[in-house]
This record gives sequence, C-alpha cells and structure tokens, in this order.
Amino acid sequence: MAEILDVQQLLADTYEPKRKFRWIIAINGIDAFTAKTASRPQLTFDETVIDYINQKRYLSGKGTWAPLNLALYDPIVPSAAQKVMEWVRLDWENVTGRMGYAQFYKKTINLKLLDPVGAVVEDWELQGTWVQEANFNDLDYASSDPVECSLVLRFDQAVLQF
Repeated sequence: MAEILDVQQLLADTYEPKRKFRWIIAINGIDAFTAKTASRPQLTFDETVIDYINQKRYLSGKGTWAPLNLALYDPIVPSAAQKVMEWVRLDWENVTGRMGYAQFYKKTINLKLLDPVGAVVEDWELQGTWVQEANFNDLDYASSDPVECSLVLRFDQAVLQF
C-alpha cells in the first residue's frame, strides 16, 4: 500500500537555498562593490580510453578548471578600469613590452556566497589567478546604462573551503 506524505515532510522548514544575488568576490586591489556578475568554478576532466578487443573502457584523466568570467561596474572613483589595468601591468606592460614574474601578477582570490544575514556559507579560494582577458566594453550615446569592464580570470586551482 502506498504511503501518502504530508506536505511538511516534503518541504522542510529549515530549507534555505543559496541565492544568486548574495555573494562577494575578494580580489586584492579591486573593490568588491564594483562586482556585477561572476561565474562559479567549473571543472572538466579529460578522458583516457582503454581499447580492448571490441570494446572501450573510459578512465578519468587530468582535470582542467575553466576560466572564471567576472563583470565589474566602472565607477568614476574608484575606477575599476584603472584597478584592472594596474593588475594587468604586473603581467604585461604594453609601453615597454616588459613581462612580469608570476609571483607578482598571480593572486589568490575568494568567491564567497552569503546567507540571508551576510554570513559566508560557501567559500571558493581560486589560487594562481591572473587576468587572461580584459574587455573595457562599448559606449553608446543612446544608452543610460553604467559602464562596465569584463574580465576572464584564469586560475591554477579552485579549492572549496566550505
């Protein structure tokens, strides 16, 4: 005989989802309040194929972290564009052609999800992060939208602290 469940059994009162709008990103040198959107870390594994007679067996290969996309509002002060270029210049100075050492341009950043009262409930530590792409985006006389900068951040490793 089938058991009929009560609604209270199906939806627990203690359930609170993580929300897309409750997060902060901590990057030394860039103000957290300028962040508009960010992607969460994404991991993909290579596959290793073992051929045997008329079949294949698949094993997990090396893991690769996908770059993280970050959009920033660009206020007059503090200028996000200026802060981004200061970070980029640690890696590459376009006036002189000088390239920087990884220990100077790679940073550890944290992507933190918050609960309703502002406590951190998820903390991704992205190690060895650097600017792979900086896009200072377009301007438009017909638009009242704020100016934005878009970044593609490459990192060596993501560690989910909790």
